[in-house]
Amino acid sequence: MVSRRVRDIGLSPTFGIVARAEAMSAAGIDVVDFSVGQPDFPTPDDAKRAAQEAIAANRTGYTVNAGIRELRAAIAERIERDRGLRYDPDDILVSPGAKASLYFAFLTLIDPGDEVLVPSPYWASYPEQARLAGSVPRFVPCVEARGFKLEVAALEASRTPRTRALVLNYPCNPTGACYSREELEPIAAWCLRHDVWVVADEIYAQLLYDGRTFVSLAGLGDEIRARTVIVDGMSKTYSMTGWRIGYAAGPTAVVAAMARIQSHATSNATSISQWASIAALRMPQAELERRRGEFERRRDEIVAGLARLPGVRCAAPAGAFYAFANVSGALGLSASVRTPTELATYLLETARVAVVPGEAFGSQEHVRFSYALSIERIREGLGRLERAIDALG
Repeated sequence: MVSRRVRDIGLSPTFGIVARAEAMSAAGIDVVDFSVGQPDFPTPDDAKRAAQEAIAANRTGYTVNAGIRELRAAIAERIERDRGLRYDPDDILVSPGAKASLYFAFLTLIDPGDEVLVPSPYWASYPEQARLAGSVPRFVPCVEARGFKLEVAALEASRTPRTRALVLNYPCNPTGACYSREELEPIAAWCLRHDVWVVADEIYAQLLYDGRTFVSLAGLGDEIRARTVIVDGMSKTYSMTGWRIGYAAGPTAVVAAMARIQSHATSNATSISQWASIAALRMPQAELERRRGEFERRRDEIVAGLARLPGVRCAAPAGAFYAFANVSGALGLSASVRTPTELATYLLETARVAVVPGEAFGSQEHVRFSYALSIERIREGLGRLERAIDALG
């Protein structure tokens, strides 16, 4: 018998689709995989060399629980350069992945029975982590007609006396939505007015398009910064998903509390990965910009292709590497394809195309496409999709 907290959560649906797609590929079936949120670029050479040097120098033991000071200093430098925010290394926690940093933030800020506001559509792990922390996720609708952006009126309608924290992820997984300073200011003011903490998941901050500049909520003033925990990591920008390095930056007391939890949950992040991350954070930016530009090309390709599919519409995402396509016009064309999950199953089995159904993100009308794959594979997948959807009609 497992505990109630485990019975109340589900396995990430993203990994379920990925597992099925991988099993088909292992069986020799050619699958165009739009499901996985993982850059297809290799880890930068600077990071790989630093890891090899760390191994050769026997830097393979335990480290300080919060992360080696050299890495925390490099993170602080990067945050100041990219966001204009100055943090001391003691205000930073290095964890085995950004997901761990998020969970430790929930455990630190939330008491059992408190409520966490989760803008919807949402990344699938937010509500489950909130539940594991003993809190209640309360979903705040962000409508497609307004670009899936959070609005104060929706926050206010969702607030209760138990509201304790807001998860704010932008650029957003799955929608790609992002915010300007003018759009963030009323959200910050609302959080301060109601004494609400913000867990700001900024893992895609370096992947913005159309000349946009990232603005961190914590950069809007000392008051909101004192109630914000920034979460970021090495996975997306630096193609280091398997290295498992995430980090959090925030008020000293909060970060110290998160570190205490980590000391009993996971201990330090991998020593070799920490040294590799220093090199990545300090590498020349030209290669990162080239990769960002390639993602923007891919975005344009997939959005244009999705627009040609019958019953499908998709606005261009402002950031990250996901297209959140409205497929409501394609649902119901067949008696066996009436939901996003049924559509995703049909596409995988019939077209050999893997997508993530919108139910994983709180939507009954969408599917998510990751465009972290080559232009050639995107085009191949779009062709398969068109034939499969045409066959439904």
